[in-house]
Formats: sequence, C-alpha cells, structure tokens
Amino acid sequence: MFSSRWRHLPLISLAALFTLSAHAAVTPQQAARLDKDLTPLGAERQGNSTGTIPTWDGGLTTPPKDYKLGSAHTDPYAKDAMSFAINASNVTRFAEKLSPGQIALLKKYPDMKLNVYPTRRSAAFPARTYETTRKNATSAKLADGSDVLNDAAEGFPFPLPQSGAEAIWNHKLKYRGIALSRWWNQAAPTASGQFVLARVREEFLFPYFRQGSSLSAIDNVFSYYFQSVESPARLAGNMQVVHETLNPTAAPRDVWLYNAGQRRVRRAPNVAYDNPGTASEGLRTNDMLDMFNGALDRYDWKLIGKRELYVPYNAYRADSSELKADDLVKAGHLAPQHLRYELHRVWVVEATLKPGQRHIHPRRTYYLDEDSWQILLTDHYDTKGKLWRLSEAHVINYYEVPMVSPTLEVHYDLLSGRYLVSGLDNQEEQLNFGLQRTPADFAPAALRTRGIQ
Repeated sequence: MFSSRWRHLPLISLAALFTLSAHAAVTPQQAARLDKDLTPLGAERQGNSTGTIPTWDGGLTTPPKDYKLGSAHTDPYAKDAMSFAINASNVTRFAEKLSPGQIALLKKYPDMKLNVYPTRRSAAFPARTYETTRKNATSAKLADGSDVLNDAAEGFPFPLPQSGAEAIWNHKLKYRGIALSRWWNQAAPTASGQFVLARVREEFLFPYFRQGSSLSAIDNVFSYYFQSVESPARLAGNMQVVHETLNPTAAPRDVWLYNAGQRRVRRAPNVAYDNPGTASEGLRTNDMLDMFNGALDRYDWKLIGKRELYVPYNAYRADSSELKADDLVKAGHLAPQHLRYELHRVWVVEATLKPGQRHIHPRRTYYLDEDSWQILLTDHYDTKGKLWRLSEAHVINYYEVPMVSPTLEVHYDLLSGRYLVSGLDNQEEQLNFGLQRTPADFAPAALRTRGIQ
C-alpha cells in the first residue's frame, strides 16, 4: 500500500501512545494524560528531540495589541525570518518530511517553493472546549465501530483516537464557534493563470457546540450551512442549505438548492461524496470541502500513526487585507511568497475504498494537525492508483475566539495543471462570529424567502 520510501519512515506508533481497546471509550487513567504529558486535545505537549518543534505552551489565546475586532488579522509572527525554502532542486533532501503530493507539486512546478518558518504551536481553543473534550474522552464512541457517534457533546469526541474514523470525527467536530458568516470566494485558474472570481457567502450554525447540548437535544443535526453565490452573473442568486447529521449512514444529510433562474427550491441528495462542488469546475468533489466532510461509510479508515511534516500553518500573510486575489492566484499554483510552512506533527489516516463502493478517489491519505485536529494536507489517488490531487488547508488561529481554521483551501489537480482555491476574502468583510441564527433560518422555506427578496 505504501511505497518503499514510506515503509521506512519513522512513525510514532499508537502502542507507544496508549493501550488500545477497539472502538471503546478510553479509561479514566488514559484520559488523565490530557492534563499531564498530553494537551487537552491529545497532542504531545513536549517538542521533538531536535528542538525544531517546540513545547506547546497553551497556544495563542489573546489577539495582538493592534488587532481590532472585525478587521483583518494582524500577523503575530510577522517578524519571523524564513528558515529555508524547499523547491524542485532540493526536494529530495527534505522528502522524508513531505507528503507524496507535495513532492509531486514541487517537481511539476520549478518556480513553486515551500517557504519554511520557525514552528509556532499557536493552536488554542476555548476553555469550555477543553473541559468537554476531557469528558468525551471517557464516554464517546462509534456504535459497533460504525459511522454513528454516541455519548459526546460540545467538544472533540476522541482526543485519544483508536481508529482512523475517530480521528476524522475529531476533524468534523472541531470547534468553530456557535454561528458565523464568511466570504469563501473561489478561483479556478486556467493553466495560464486566467480566472473569474466567484464570490460566495456562507453562514453556519453549530448547535453541537452550544453549552449544555447533547446528541439527543440537537435532533441529530450537528451543523447547519447556508451558501449564496453572489457572482459571476451566470451563478448569481443560486443558494443552498445543508443539514449535516451525526448519523449520516442512517440519516444522510439533507440538502436543498434554490435555482435563481427557475425561482424554485428542490432537494439535492447528490450534494455529497464525489459529485462536483459548487462553482468548482470539477476540481473539487463535495466531500473535499473543508478537506473532508460528510459520511465515512464508503471507506475503511486506518490510523497509521504520527509524522513530522512541513505543512501550511499560521497563514496570516495570505490573509492580509493588503492583498488581492490577483496577488495570490497565479498559473499552476498560489504565489509562494505569501505562504508559510512549518514543521508540525500530524496524524496520518489512510482511507481505502470499501469493496462494492464507488468513488473517483479510491484511496486518500489525510494529515491531521495534532494540535487542532484540522486536516492540513490530503493526497488523493485515482482508480489506477496514481496520485491525482493534493489538497492544502492554510490555517490561522482566529485568536479573537480562539480557534484554528483555514483561511485558504486549495486543491491542486496534478494531472491537468489546474487548481481551485477558496477563501479569497482579503477584500471582503472578515468572519463574523457574532452572527445570530436559529435552525429555522436554515429551513427550506427560509431558503425560498431569501431567494425572492
């Protein structure tokens, strides 16, 4: 399943982290490590032996003094000097700390480089998230090893994961606030770099994170999602709402679309799995949004262990309001001078298509940040086993919350030479974490009302 290069790379074994029992909540003795040698989310507090990954000291919990709420995020690490750059000429020297997709991207584009900076373990979340995550550690479980989550509330369900599925559930239920709105503008440049910006506005409601919530109290829907395409003209006015469920196998997500041309609302059960994403020009499947979303039922998920990788992190420069989409979006890849990479420990999860199931990506490898459970990188393979796509999440700590989430998400098609980038909000209003919404605002009737206004 792995190349010879991968088979000989050092992995931190699961057995070295804790004793496992299949698909059961961990013991109180195991969970006690979350207040000792592990962080509240299950990462290793200590840095690595070479000092290139520092000790976690609680992360970034307060904004810089010059930050104003609602404005673009001040870069707290703007004075960091770049350590070195990785490109096609020296990629072999750093191959053990890169994913196959990153190596392929660098080899394909000689002008592409990963600018590596000192590692800043900035990840932080609210104290309430840490408290509820500790409780989940000894209660949460996947029923019969399936995709059905039980006995979790508010926090990350599996800070001490025993399977790949549990690790992915941590990503799906990473804290993102209660309700928020954002601009998630997209560009799908041609091979020569030409593009038309699609302006996309999104709203979210996460009842799972409300204080005192429980799985029964939220009626199986852990998140509500609204999307409105504002431009280009051919897509303007199209909208959708999504109800994302905690039991996606027995009760799949509900999706409704509003077509501006027809002025009608219809159900859209195909907004899932490997169907093309909105305004993506076929460069992203629906389940690639947020690096992975939706049901886990088509794959077997294997938790491989941990790796040290150079990953996109603390991408404040790319989030700057001084940049425009033209500054970031270039032919073949994003402009590397605006990107930041750091060495971090990541969990490696291998997803392999189950017999009898179908997906255009029969195999995927996910790399999850140990400090936030955010998927930072994904290598996607085609039906012939050939590397097809590389996905990257360029994250920042939204320190006004605090929480870690992508400010840019990019999906590279390594075969066609095109890519899709989302999150180009540099010239837009910033994320609004004070949004007031109820589930009724995400009902099909509300979608119809928004469409005829």
